Amino acid sequence: MATPASLLPPFMLLDEPELAFSPSDPKQTEVHPLRGLLNFGPYSKGSFGGYTAQIRVATVGPKASFYQRGELMTSLRAQHRPTDRAEYVPPYPGFEKLYGVELKAAQVGAAHVKWPDSLNDLPGDGDIHQRLMWAMDSALRQLDSIRGEFDVVLVHFPDAWAGATRSKTFDAHDALKALGAKYNLPTQVLNDRVFTFAHRASLSWRLATAIYVKAAGTPWKLAPLAGVPDGTAYIGLAYALRGDARDAHYVTCCSQVFDMDGGGMQFVAFEARDPVDDPEEARHNPFLSRADMRAVLARSLELYQSRNAGNLPKRLVIHKTTAFKPEEIEGAFDALTGVPEIECIEVGAASCWRGVWLIDAGGKSYSVKPSGYPVPRGTMVVRSSTSALVWVAGNAPEVSTKGDYFQGGKSIPKPLLLTRHAGKGSLELIAHEALALTKMDWNNDALYDPVPVSIRYSKRLAQTIANVPDLPGKVYPYRLFM
Repeated sequence: MATPASLLPPFMLLDEPELAFSPSDPKQTEVHPLRGLLNFGPYSKGSFGGYTAQIRVATVGPKASFYQRGELMTSLRAQHRPTDRAEYVPPYPGFEKLYGVELKAAQVGAAHVKWPDSLNDLPGDGDIHQRLMWAMDSALRQLDSIRGEFDVVLVHFPDAWAGATRSKTFDAHDALKALGAKYNLPTQVLNDRVFTFAHRASLSWRLATAIYVKAAGTPWKLAPLAGVPDGTAYIGLAYALRGDARDAHYVTCCSQVFDMDGGGMQFVAFEARDPVDDPEEARHNPFLSRADMRAVLARSLELYQSRNAGNLPKRLVIHKTTAFKPEEIEGAFDALTGVPEIECIEVGAASCWRGVWLIDAGGKSYSVKPSGYPVPRGTMVVRSSTSALVWVAGNAPEVSTKGDYFQGGKSIPKPLLLTRHAGKGSLELIAHEALALTKMDWNNDALYDPVPVSIRYSKRLAQTIANVPDLPGKVYPYRLFM
């Protein structure tokens, strides 16, 4: 029997994507986001301080926690040693040393809105949700009138208000983000846990980075990935039924356009026009008509061109979590006729596959044994000519001071299933891009997210739009929804 000319390897290991911390120095790269910030400073360090020497924080919340909010800001300016995840979390050096700008409370008294301590004392008419909504709108409207006095707003919802901040028909977080988008005010939501959380270094890394981003700073971007053509851009699509699924007639869709380095994080909020024939099916497997897909991608393309001197991308990768219907692919190609290369990639996070990493047994009667850690992050298995598994969760020894590191430390990680519905690029390349985009969530201190940020962010906005019907369909920077 003849030997086959070529065989697919049983698996491949993709390199851990590097992050860039300078737009001009290609040597300022790191695989570890926090270590990169500590060693090089943020990506926007050369420009950010030029237009703002300090980040001024306004506050909103119950009167009783006013001083706690101030103490939290003081804590962010101090140094902290890590007390959890010591193999991953570096010492926190203090906000100003880390980001090169001063963090301070807004100096104008009107920038600190003090709500009553009891929900029952909130002013306004209607039920408690309506009065809380009125209180949020009133607070942001007041802050909007003194917009030049602050950069970011901290909003505290105490745990005692949990019954009012979230219900089947109301989500205070989403409502606040929608109001923030309306007034163009970046907000950071706090709960009681931030005041008592024992691991101050971890808390400070997370909160400091979020505040820096919401003040329009850029902590890091993706370093160039080998094989990714110049002029590549990424769009994430997410759908959500607006209102009660039984009565819904339209699918709310949003797309997010990324440049190849992970920049340009802006959203297009879009409401599909064609009716949904089967709301129950749409809730589980939403999709757009050819006309709606053409409309939303054409609008997204205009956004890309507005940031790139009218130029079109040379390659466009579209991510979504469900299969691309034929009419969606046709609509995409209708809108993107000027783009030479288009990839339509389904990113499935519910794979039933699992993997075990086998290591040398050390001369025992059996040759291999299971490792004490999961398969390495970046493990890729080709399933067919159009699909591959990639483990974005897994062992990442490059970021550990002890040789191994599994984020979360629990369970057996499952891979993403990437399925290409249109396009002809290398599966290894689209897997490496997905792996890299898991590192672009600036709203936490983790090495990676479970899904690419193209999926994570677009789902976040779709959910907000679905819960807040009066949010206008226009372009928004992501920092307003973090």
